[in-house]
Parts: sequence; structure tokens; C-alpha cells
Amino acid sequence: MGKQKLILIGNGMAGVRAIEEILKLLPDQFDITVFGKEPYPNYNRIQLSKVLQGDTEISDITINEWEWYEENNIRLYPGETVTTINKKEKFVETDKGRKEEYDYLIIATGSNPFMIPLPGVDKEGVTAFRDIKDCEKMIEYSNKYKRAAVIGGGLLGLEAARGLLNLGMEVDVIHISDYLMERQLDKAAGKLLQKELEAQGMKFLLEKETVEITGKNRVTGLKFKDGGKIPADLVVMAVGIKPNVQLAADNGIEVNRGIVVNDYMETSEANIFAVGECAEHDQMVYGLVAPLYEQGQALAKRICGMNHQGYKGSVLSTQLKVSGVDVFSTGQINETNVTKSIKVFDEWRGTYKKILVEDEKITGAVLFGDTQEGNRLLSLIKQKANIEEYLESESSEDSGESLVASMSDEELICGCNGVTKGTIVEAINAKGLSTVDEVKGATNASRSCGTCKSLVSDLLEHTLGDAFEADQKESICTCTELSRDEVIAEIKEKGLTHTREVMHVLEWKTEEGCSKCKPALNYYLGMVNPTEYEDEKESRFVNERMHANIQNNGTYSVVPRMYGGVTNSDDLRKIADVADKYEVGMIKLTGGQRIDLLGVKKEDLPSVWKDLDMPSGHAYAKSVRTVKTCVGANFCRFGTQDSVGMGIQIEKKFEGLNTPHKVKMGVSACPRNCAEGGVKDVGVIGLDGTWEIHVGGNGGTELRQAELLTKVKTEEEVLEYIGAYLQYYRENAKYLERTSAWVERVGIAHVQEVVEDQFLRNELNERLDEALSVYKEPWNETNNDETVLKDLFEKVHATAISK
Repeated sequence: MGKQKLILIGNGMAGVRAIEEILKLLPDQFDITVFGKEPYPNYNRIQLSKVLQGDTEISDITINEWEWYEENNIRLYPGETVTTINKKEKFVETDKGRKEEYDYLIIATGSNPFMIPLPGVDKEGVTAFRDIKDCEKMIEYSNKYKRAAVIGGGLLGLEAARGLLNLGMEVDVIHISDYLMERQLDKAAGKLLQKELEAQGMKFLLEKETVEITGKNRVTGLKFKDGGKIPADLVVMAVGIKPNVQLAADNGIEVNRGIVVNDYMETSEANIFAVGECAEHDQMVYGLVAPLYEQGQALAKRICGMNHQGYKGSVLSTQLKVSGVDVFSTGQINETNVTKSIKVFDEWRGTYKKILVEDEKITGAVLFGDTQEGNRLLSLIKQKANIEEYLESESSEDSGESLVASMSDEELICGCNGVTKGTIVEAINAKGLSTVDEVKGATNASRSCGTCKSLVSDLLEHTLGDAFEADQKESICTCTELSRDEVIAEIKEKGLTHTREVMHVLEWKTEEGCSKCKPALNYYLGMVNPTEYEDEKESRFVNERMHANIQNNGTYSVVPRMYGGVTNSDDLRKIADVADKYEVGMIKLTGGQRIDLLGVKKEDLPSVWKDLDMPSGHAYAKSVRTVKTCVGANFCRFGTQDSVGMGIQIEKKFEGLNTPHKVKMGVSACPRNCAEGGVKDVGVIGLDGTWEIHVGGNGGTELRQAELLTKVKTEEEVLEYIGAYLQYYRENAKYLERTSAWVERVGIAHVQEVVEDQFLRNELNERLDEALSVYKEPWNETNNDETVLKDLFEKVHATAISK
């Protein structure tokens, strides 16, 4: 019997979690296809605020990498939207004209941000805060403008405001209520939160109703109902969400506020299910992650034919962490004439606790400043526990017993993913877990919002006792307990030559490894033995295999190399001919002075590279990418050095060098620094008779100014010092660690000490030259044979798209 066809519409957290649960129960039962509107793998939307705040990068919030889809034989079509559901013949159609049949269909279209229909809402500079694209837009605006207004003082609005502050903007938060987060907090906690955030630099305009967004084509400010107004260059709407039910409604599936489902997440149509923010269960629509995961578990059991009681609704809880401010609430938050409350306010420590009790049962809680008890209170409310049970456990804490020690096995440690203390303890003992990352990999605890990490750590310490090491070394992934340095030492000592061999000899916990360790091992093996190791293409990130990057409409971006940003008429003609032949959607100059061909179809990629007959710009690789240059002394009246010639030498010298992360460079001919070397991984600045070499810069979200490494006299010395610096970075940085983070971690003084030592510098350059000697232009490896190129691309699954 063939596999049943399962289609998921929506590549978000709820839908993919349902797929994960199905794979746990019946891993080989279904032929799975996923359609996602966004051009990304499944990522953690909860953590978008951390991306905006600069605490993490988009890659860090990815839940399932592209490789996960491949490993589970899931076809993923990102940037592709389902437009039609044919219920009678059981197939779906997309905006790309694709047609796919199904036996079971899951709709997980999520929600859309609610945009208040104000005059001016369509102006440039107005955005929601809902997805990666919104984040990128806000970051882009922060580089140009300084004044931001956030409409909405709820959870999302405050997280957006904190991020904009981190980006250097002045932020006004406009809220219609008289205190913040009124749906999750009581007035006392709301006012405490306001006071704390004001100390961080936020400004609040409470009891204000916006009536107009001013400006001609782009935003200049806001007007309020009371006649007041403020200036603004950016307006962020964070006033709520509404279920995305359009597809269901257009295709005759019952909708109300959301897509109406029963306890088994079944819609009004046979074999069609709905889950997540688009679903309405028992007249409730949920926007928090924990209920959506509970729904996914119920749906998975139903599709897999297992008996269960179904989904019975959820007790909601909210956790907010903005720059050190901890807030938690669950259940009932405001008193009534039948409730009693326990309140504790510690002004000195800045903490507040309120627990509501009705008929001797805990019905709700609000915590500010110290939220460790949050999941315990949530668990007690779900159990309809008596208040005395809580008071007894509180007495245990007063006696010196730790919080996790006093918790029962049924109590939740991770509210988002429904992981209990008992589940974690069982996993620790059965699988020999010793780190938070290992617990996360085995149980999903701390996988979502991450606020329970301290509890997981405490539970590890409580369970392992003296065997627990508080300052645990950082393993390269959850597949092993070995750190980067230990893995490299074992590769050298044991002469390991293949990723599979490393995993077997070093006793990897998972036979195939994961999407985090496979590319890292591939890099470390190549770095240790550059001339003997044969690069494993299948272990690289898919974008590096394809030399192209997926765009939001499902097409690809191709960037040929132009040394130093210099081109010629022949190459321009090639680019123009390719653009015409393959109907390229846009030709754009990149920030690195290259030409980017956007809108290339996947099936055309091999032929595009063949027709271009130009080296790849490695625009998506973990390697040396571009060397940006100014026009230099030959043309500029301020130039003192030949920056173009120097830039081309540098780029040709280090072309194809694999590095722990991407490396960007810039060469300027004078201190005006037009090539922006001050925010590059390596920046070279020409002075009269001298070259300055600056390193460790970053012009991205986590802005960092490059530091002076050294000053030299000759072009040969420039190449020598850069070579030594890059090789030392290659040999000592963690995989996926940018030079900015590495230099900050080890210190510029240490790096200077190494590269200034003539003996060490020579040794580093010898090892670098050895690594460079094996480089082959990827398109020349196959002699540009179009058939071979096409075979290479066909090996990459439909899901195998750029990271």
C-alpha cells in the first residue's frame, strides 16, 4: 500500500509542530508536502523581537533548517501560496500553477496583523511587526531615520519598541488604555512595567487614540483625537492580529472568527483540518504558542488514527522579557466580588506577585520582576489545585529547598511546549543528558520563548547532583558533548577524514548528525587537512551547493564575481544577454559593488552559470565574498594609494577560501574611507606611504567598528598580514562565528601579538597557501558540462533551497 498524501498549507510554528508530532507517531505513513508563503524554513516567530533587539540573528531562530525537510522526505515549496482547494477531487492549486493531490489537508495559515484603517495607513514608513520582512524593514528605517512611533502598548508593541531603542531610534508608544498590557496584567503590574521601561528610554502616551498618520508620500507624524500630535519617521502597528481565514472562506469551509474546528481539529469538510491562529475551537481563537502546540498534538493523533480525548481548550499564560524586565500572567488577572487575592509587593527588589483564589482554587496569577513560579502556577491552575497546595510548596522554598525540588513530576517546566518536570528528569536519566541544549533537543523544553532555561538548568543540577557542572563547555551541537576544540583535537590525533567517520569514532548520539554539526564538521575537516580532505558537498548548506539564494517569490538570485567591483564590456554583455534570455526580473547593484541577477528560475540556474561563464561571487557562502573598493589614486583627487589594484589583489589571493562565516572586505585610497572599511571584516585604508589594516567590523544588525590591526608599508605586507589574520581566524573561531564576535571574544591585543610575530605569521601563511592551493571554481569542477550541472541541481530536493 502506498503512502497517504498529506499537505500542509502554512510553514509556521503550529503547522510544522503538527507535522513533527505526526512523524513521531507514524514516521513512514505519509507523503508530506508543505507550502509556505515566506521564503524561509520554519522559524520561531516568538523570537523575532530578539532579532529586532539585536540579541540574535535570523539563522538563530530557525526551528527546522532546510536539511530537516530533506531528512524527513518533506517537499517544501517556500514563497508559494495555495489559492484553491478542490474538496471534491481532493487537490490544491497554487499561485505558481502547481497542482498537488491530498488524502489529508491541514490548513495552518496563521493570522494577519490588524492594521487600523486610519487615514495615511498606506504611506511609506508604516509597518506591522509580524514576520522577518517587517523586522528587516524596521532595521532598514533605523539606519536612515531616528523617530519611531509604536501604536499599541501590548506584548508585541513593547517588544517592538525595545528593539527600535536598541537600533538607536527615539521611541514613543501610543496606547489607548491607561496602563500597559491591560489584557495580561493588572494595573499595579502595568504601572511597574511602565516605570521600568521609561527608565530604559521609552516614552509613553497613554489614553491616546490615533486618528491620522500624517505626511505626503511617507510618514511624518501622528495626530490624536484630543488634538495632540507627534513627529515620526516610522510607525509600527502592533494592535493585534486576526485569523487568516480567506482561503478557507473562499473554498466553502465554515469560518466564524477563525476556521471552525471540533476537538479533533477537523473542519466542516472531511479530511481537512485546521490548526494554529487561523483555527477557532469552542468559540476561542488562540494567539499564543502553547495552545497551538496542544492543538498540533491532538491533530496528529487524529490523523494517525489513535484514540484520544481530543483538544479541550487551554489556560492561557503570557511571558514577556524585555531587556531584563520579567513579566508573567496566567488565567484570571483582575479581582471580582467573589475572589480573594494574595499580594506581595517588594519595592526594594522591584517584584510584585498577585495570586487570585476563588472557592479555594487558584484561578489566576500576575508576576513582575521574578517569574520563576510562573509555570508552576500555570500547572496548578490547570489542575484546579487548592491554594493550600501552593502555600505548602512555598513553605518548602522558605526552608531552603529549591523550586524545582519542590515541584511535582506533573508540574510544567516549559509552558510553551507542555514539558513537565517528570518528562525532563526521565530524559536526563535515560539518555545521559547534561546540558540545557541536550534537554532542549530531547524534550523540546526551552525550544520556543526560552524563558525556562534557568529552570531546566536548575533541574539538571538537582537531578545530576555532584555530576553537574555549572560552567559546562559549549558543545558544537546536541549530537555530542564535545566542544569545537575537542572535536578538532580528535580529528588531528585520530586522523579522521570524513564526517561520518568523525560521528562514528567520536560516538555521536545521532547516527546521521544534524544540520548544525554536519557543515561544521565538513569545515573543520577541510581546515585541518586542506590538501587531503575531499569537500563533502552534501554536508554544506544548500545555498552553498546551489550558488543561488531563494527570493520571496520562489525565484533565485545569482551574483557573478567582479574582482574589486571592476568589470568590462564583455562581462556586461554576457550579463545583459543572460538577463534577456532567462527573463531576469531585476538587475541590481549590490552593496559589495557586484551585479545581482534576481528572479532566476530554479531550473535555469545551471544554464545561467554556463552562459555567464564567470566565476561565482560566493554571495551566499561561508567564505571570502567581496572586496569593495573606491576609485583610488588613479582617478580620485583625494586618493593616496591604488585601492582598486590592491582590492583586486586581495580578492584574487583569497578567492574561494572557506571560513567559519562570511568575510567581507573593503579597500579605500584615503582616510575618507569610501569603501567603508570601518565596518568590514577586513578594512584596508591607504595613507600617504602607508596602509592601515582594520579587522573585526560588522555593518549588520550588531554594528561593530573595526579595530586597527597594524600599519604596513607595502602591498606585499598587506597580503601577508591579512593572510595570517584570516588563517588564525579560520583555525580558532567557532563555526558560524563572525570575525566581529571572534575579535571581541579573544581580544584585538591577542590577535596583534600573533600576527606581529614573524615566525607565526610565516607559518600561518604557509597553511593558508596550502588551503588555497586546492580551490577549484565550482563551475569548472564539472568543466561547465550542462548535463552534469543539471544532475547536480536535480540531486537537491525540492526543499533544498538557500538557508
